[in-house]
Amino acid sequence: MWSKTKELTHHQTNPVNQTGAGRLLRSLPIMIVVIGVVLAGMTRLQQVFNWQNGIVVAITEGVGNFSAVFLGIFIEAAPFLLMGTLASGLVEVIFTSAELGRLLPRNRFLAVGLGSVLGLFFPVCECGSIPLARRLMSKGIPVPVGIAFLLAAPVINPIVIASTFTAFGNSLIFWLRFALTLFIAIGVGLLFLFEPDRSRILRPASAGTFHAFHLHYDHEGDPQSLYFKEKIKKMMVVAADEFFEMGRFLVIGALLAALMQTIVPQQWLLSLGQGPVLSVIVLSLVAVLLSVCSTVDSFIALAFSGTFSTGALLAFLVYGPMVDIKATLMYLRVFRRSIVVLLVLLPWLLTLIAGVAINLWVR
Repeated sequence: MWSKTKELTHHQTNPVNQTGAGRLLRSLPIMIVVIGVVLAGMTRLQQVFNWQNGIVVAITEGVGNFSAVFLGIFIEAAPFLLMGTLASGLVEVIFTSAELGRLLPRNRFLAVGLGSVLGLFFPVCECGSIPLARRLMSKGIPVPVGIAFLLAAPVINPIVIASTFTAFGNSLIFWLRFALTLFIAIGVGLLFLFEPDRSRILRPASAGTFHAFHLHYDHEGDPQSLYFKEKIKKMMVVAADEFFEMGRFLVIGALLAALMQTIVPQQWLLSLGQGPVLSVIVLSLVAVLLSVCSTVDSFIALAFSGTFSTGALLAFLVYGPMVDIKATLMYLRVFRRSIVVLLVLLPWLLTLIAGVAINLWVR
């Protein structure tokens, strides 16, 4: 039987939203996007006025590359973060903790397996799966189930299945991507069965029921008793609150990823990708560095197919959607730091072992 957890009261507050610093953090995504647009404009001015000074040219080219990469990552990921927060709001107003509990199998192993395939019903990438997983766990879904969903959903969803098939067809890479993702997600999820204390895994804001903006209704209590318009209003408020809360971590992650792509020469990284072991290590790190959305990463992996081994390509396609720069920062909003370290290292070690074994087997 799953251990029951105490829900927080409706009047529990989020300290971040009550201070001036909190309001500043909430507006950070908009500020960063504006700065990115301004930097892109500087690059355009250099082209228009044909500035020839070497330092100016180098700076404007670097700024242009940085702003282009940052805006590309942010614009690519933001819609999926919005989808995830909308799904989170929908879960909040439709399901009670008891109803979600009844949907899960009583067998803990089957429940974790079910969590790994929930992405088929919630087609979101890593940016959307994180707030949705937090909402599910706050509503009473067991943590191992939430973690299995969190790791698998960016790959096990209809959009990514279609894009991977378009890029690689009915090939070994297509089938192994989903098999390895399920294996790693279920394996990591099952490890958390040995820690029944949710408070040692989740941050306090994620350990219990989280009520955004603390709205009060005439029929407060059972979500099913709320009027339809009130449900829609509450769903949108919850989604907006989580979008701005998680969005600042998306922005910071996109900034770091863009900075790494601008500073670190990719040719230098790719030159290291030789051999059955080193190629897997390098391309898994490249996946973290690029922080590409899982809906389009198949086409980037296809571009690497002439240079890297099969195991390395699978490491890129499996580990990248689970752990990248922006996702890691968003994990820190949900889990305690020691758990985030495990969520980064365990999938990487399992991916490394699988990738090397595939390389040796293919040879």
